[in-house]
Amino acid sequence: MSIFRLTLLCSLLVGSASAANLNLSLGDIPRRITDHNPALAAARLTIDEAKARVLGSGRLSNPELGLGFNHDSRFREGTISTSLSQRFPLTSRLRLEKNLSQKLVAAAELEVLDTTRKMIAEAQSLAVQLLSLDQQQTLRQQQLELAKELSQFASDRASKGEISPLDAAQAQVDSQRLILESRKLSANRVNLLGQLKPTLGLAPTDTLTISGDLPAVVLPAKRGGQQRPDYQLHLLREDAALKEIDLARSKKWEDIEAGLLWEGERAEDAPDGLSRTGFIGFQLSIPLPFWNRNQGEIAEKNASAIRSKLETKALNSTINHELSALRDEMQAYAHLAKETKEQLLPLVIEQADRIDQAYQTGQTDLITVLQVRDQRLQLEVAVLEAQRDFHLARIRYEAASAQHVPASSK
Repeated sequence: MSIFRLTLLCSLLVGSASAANLNLSLGDIPRRITDHNPALAAARLTIDEAKARVLGSGRLSNPELGLGFNHDSRFREGTISTSLSQRFPLTSRLRLEKNLSQKLVAAAELEVLDTTRKMIAEAQSLAVQLLSLDQQQTLRQQQLELAKELSQFASDRASKGEISPLDAAQAQVDSQRLILESRKLSANRVNLLGQLKPTLGLAPTDTLTISGDLPAVVLPAKRGGQQRPDYQLHLLREDAALKEIDLARSKKWEDIEAGLLWEGERAEDAPDGLSRTGFIGFQLSIPLPFWNRNQGEIAEKNASAIRSKLETKALNSTINHELSALRDEMQAYAHLAKETKEQLLPLVIEQADRIDQAYQTGQTDLITVLQVRDQRLQLEVAVLEAQRDFHLARIRYEAASAQHVPASSK
């Protein structure tokens, strides 16, 4: 095995080993998507394809070489002719074609950036849901510990005949319910990881951990959507449509053809017997736009330019409405999370503590304890879900304003 192959094999083994256990925070996802997403790597090749098309655009057509020979039946007289001709545009068609092909490169780059924007938003949304599930799992575990303590307490009192055995059985049922809910959260987590791994360029057997907690519920600064790649792409297409009108008009005049020719002749009936003569000439062919002035393509490109302008205007309106709606959505979830956490939840926690103490002294029944604990659990889950929904709306807001899109597609 050569040294090169051995080095390549070692690098692949090291790379696979490092990717086998990946730990990312929410802020690490944009860079991971940009560097390792396989679909994004394939999409970048469209940029290279567009650059390759630039090499062949705006060039003159190849020159044409003509050869001719004719003779009589005895091969005593004949002529030989040679010509070299080249077509030249009368208008700026080649420059316009070159300019349009360069715009296609910019369009391909913007399309890749827009794909990156959507992928980052999708991956971050999945990561937020994973972090929320982890917090809910921790909450369920705390509730399960309390339920086990209550079940043990109820079993001890039931064995002493202080409470009904039905209360002890009900406490065990409640513990099992929390266990089942925890397992359901674990199943949802597996599903989310299965969706997130391909986006991050991981294999099914690789381990992925999203570390950290959800950020604080704080409204981001107001941003516009004019820097979004898809909006910039519409502006580029609008400008390209105007250039295509100019290109269509330039095609009204077809290329002229200029050439040099040489003709040699051998004559038998010349006064001095067989003689040879040659001629050198220049020819010019100018097409006249009498019957076809390319009116159809010009009208088509005019309509396309109008459509592009209206599409850009419509997208701008859609972006503004989307940003406004997402900001209202964030405000609603932020208010819900704050009100539930600061006003409702403290009251329920205080009431739950009182009910627990009352149950231990025999002043209330187990059903009341379980109901109050379930209310507390539901409110705590509601706070986590409101925070989760706030951050999901925030991610969509950042995607709509192109906050995490890299400056370059490569």
